[in-house]
Amino acid sequence: MTENKKAVRGIIACVAVLLILVIDQVIKIEVKTNMTLHEAIRVTGWFYINFVENNGMAYGMTFIPKIALSLFRLVAVTVIGVYIHRQVKAWARMGYILCLSMVLAGAAGNIIDCLFYGQVFSESTPYQVASWVEWGSGYAPFLQGRVVDMFYFPIIDTYLPDWLPFWGGERYVFFSPVFNFADSCISVGVVLLLLFYRKELSEISLSEKDSKDKTADDTGSKTD
Repeated sequence: MTENKKAVRGIIACVAVLLILVIDQVIKIEVKTNMTLHEAIRVTGWFYINFVENNGMAYGMTFIPKIALSLFRLVAVTVIGVYIHRQVKAWARMGYILCLSMVLAGAAGNIIDCLFYGQVFSESTPYQVASWVEWGSGYAPFLQGRVVDMFYFPIIDTYLPDWLPFWGGERYVFFSPVFNFADSCISVGVVLLLLFYRKELSEISLSEKDSKDKTADDTGSKTD
C-alpha cells in the first residue's frame, strides 16, 4: 500500500509537469506560427501579447553564451528531476513536490525551444510569420534555438515629471519584461517554495543516503 501511494504521488508530479509543458508549448507554437516578430496584440491597457524571441534566460536576460546556457539548463533539469524522485520516495509534502515540479516543467519548457525550434521552424521576422520546415533546415543549429516570449504587462506606462533630475521627462514602464508561461511557472514555483517550504529547502541534499535516512525517520503520515 505504501509503495502504491508513492506511485500515485509520482504520477501526480508527472501529470503536473506534462500539463505545464503542453500549455506552454501550445501557447508558444500558436504565437510563433501566427504572429510576426515584435507584433503586439492589445488585450487591455496593461496587458499585451507581444511576440519576441530571446537567446538568454528568463525574462530576456542575457549574460551566458547560448550553448553554455542550453547545456546548463539540461543539467539543471536532470538534477531537479532526480531530486523530485527522491523527495517522492522520502515522503516529502505534496505541495513541495508540486512546487518543484513547476520549476522543473518551466525550465524544460524553455529547453524545448532551445533544442528544437531552430530545427523545425523558419526564421521569425517583423515581416514574415514562421512556418514549419523539414527537420534540420530551420533557422538555427541544435541547442541554439531562441525562446519564444509573449506576455507583456506594462502595468504603469507613464512619463517621469520634468523636475526629476537626470530622468525627467523620460518614459517609465513598470513592468517591462516580456515573458512566457514557462517563466511564470518557474517564478511562481520559486516564490511558493520560499514562502512555505523553507524548512525543506534548508535540508536539500542529493545524497541517496540522506534520502534513505529521511525515509526511515518519516512516519509516512505527512500531510500538507
